[in-house]
This record gives sequence, C-alpha cells and structure tokens, in this order.
Amino acid sequence: MHYLPHLQTDAVLASIISAPLPVLESQSNMPLKLMGSIMSQQLSTKVAAVIYQRFIQLVNSPNPTPQQVLALSAVDLRAIGLSHAKIQYVHNVAQFCIDHQITDTLLAQMTDDAIVELLTQIKGVGRWTVEMLLMFGLGREDVFAVDDLGIQQAMVRVYQLTEANKKQLKTQMMAIADRWKPYRTYACMYLWRYKDAPTIS
Repeated sequence: MHYLPHLQTDAVLASIISAPLPVLESQSNMPLKLMGSIMSQQLSTKVAAVIYQRFIQLVNSPNPTPQQVLALSAVDLRAIGLSHAKIQYVHNVAQFCIDHQITDTLLAQMTDDAIVELLTQIKGVGRWTVEMLLMFGLGREDVFAVDDLGIQQAMVRVYQLTEANKKQLKTQMMAIADRWKPYRTYACMYLWRYKDAPTIS
C-alpha cells in the first residue's frame, strides 16, 4: 500500500483510513467505459447494472466497438431503458471516439488534464464523468473529484467545513487535497468509504 504513509501524514484523513483499498488498475475499452458511465448517471447501482447488461445483450458483444454501438437504433436503446437524452449522449461518445480515433493506447499516453479537455468536448460528458474514467478506467492515482457530492459531504463532516458557500467550500477542499498529492484518488476512495459506512448512534 504505497500510498498509505503519505496519506497518513494528514492526521484528519488518517482518522478515517481503515482497511487497504483495491489497487487501481488500467481497464480496457475506454470508449465503452465512457458510454457505460453515461448510462449509469443518476441511477442506483442496481438499476444501472441491469440496463448495462441489457445493452450488452442488445449489441451481442461483451466488448462492443463504437461502430457497433452507433449501429444500434434509438428505438432499440429506448427499449432497454435509456432516456432519449442518454441515447443521444451515448451516440455522441461513439461518434466522437470514431472521429478522433480514441483508443486505450492514445489515452494512456495523455495527461489527466489533456484527457479532461478532450473528452468534455462531447455533449453529455462532463468533468465528473471524465474524472471517474480517469480513476477507475485508466487507474490514475492523483485525481480529485471536487464536484462529487459524496466527497463534498464527507469532507464537510471530517474536516468540519461549512457548506453555506459552495465556491468557498470547493476552494477549501482543493487546498486540503493538495496535501494528498500524488495520491488524491485513494484519498477520495477513503472519503467515499467513510460516507457510505453505517453510523453508530
């Protein structure tokens, strides 16, 4: 756990660090991961998993290409439970990845900031979505999702920050997170774990 000694130098964060985290590893088929992220937006994990499984069955491949996804009709995608907006966004991702020749190899060679700048050009893909791709698709260790509601709620509780002014809150969060570089992704994972842990009254 190469990140632990560094993160534990922050005494407040150290107070919520428990068991080791899963090791971040680079996955394959980033265009598909990005489309999967869009499908799961604003859905529970369980519902998102069901829709994604239907999608995989529809395309008839566990690892579809952007070309295969683009060949799916809006009617078919609507039938598996995707909204009209998400269908458009999924098609946007597929077309963008074809047009810009987005591959795992290309993204692996790019910096985090360059990937955010590139992929947020796609309508329907925001910064948070790309940050999740960086963390859990590309296995990048130093990503801080300042806009993530769960991270905000956890840091408000752990660091006793005030939520009244969102802009000020994010500034404070960024300053605290500077201490965690170059392992901010792991810090985020501990904060998510802390937020989701059952509280004992």
